[in-house]
Amino acid sequence: MLAITGVHQDNGADGYEEGMGERRSFHLALVTYGKCVYWVNQEKLILEKGDLLLVPDNVSYYGKSIPTVVHTKYVVNFRKPAGEAALPILRLQEPIRQKLGCYEVIHERLRAIQNQWKERPSYFEMMAEALLTEVLIYFNQELDRGHIPAEKHRRVDSMKQYIATHYRAKVTKEELGDVIKTTPNYAATLFKTVTNQTISEYVHNQRVKTAIYMLTESQLTICEIADYLGYNDVSYFHRIFKRSTGRSPSDFQ
Repeated sequence: MLAITGVHQDNGADGYEEGMGERRSFHLALVTYGKCVYWVNQEKLILEKGDLLLVPDNVSYYGKSIPTVVHTKYVVNFRKPAGEAALPILRLQEPIRQKLGCYEVIHERLRAIQNQWKERPSYFEMMAEALLTEVLIYFNQELDRGHIPAEKHRRVDSMKQYIATHYRAKVTKEELGDVIKTTPNYAATLFKTVTNQTISEYVHNQRVKTAIYMLTESQLTICEIADYLGYNDVSYFHRIFKRSTGRSPSDFQ
């Protein structure tokens, strides 16, 4: 079992130094906004939104903000289990930096880890470690698929932008095919290959993110929020929400 030794969400401001030195545990960082700088084994890396960095134990690193550029990131430090690690990335001796195709999936898992660590419900350590295992599996799966060309990232980003403005309605592969000027089946396959989510899964996740915001920041009822997000069946909305967050909508009100 993985052992998490530290979790935090860094809201870096001008000149803020994140840390330095050798660590016995692995260091995992996902940038969610802006840009920041790491020096890893004396190599300068500029990380921006969507970049994940995994630094193995006994590799020195130092991270800080870029002056005048605000950034946010999730950071998890952890130790791997004793003996032979099952996941190949935990056997590597060199740091890994990757622009994630499955950014949203990993972002949500890291957000959940942060919430577990902050709220400390029963068995929070086991839950956080299980979520971290998911993160590492998704990351290793993406590495196994090989480098994703920048052009594919751009085409998927175009589809994500379309979804961002149409997610309250049904979004089809035909529509996304038109967005990137290709066939519907190719658009669906490309989206799944890069993001590790189907179009439908991604749309539901965007709806759930909006639902969480509306549940915490508005006076609307759960039924009104479900209807606003395109769910005519409230019980179906509850099932989608629980599957995505592990909690019911009423927990957020």
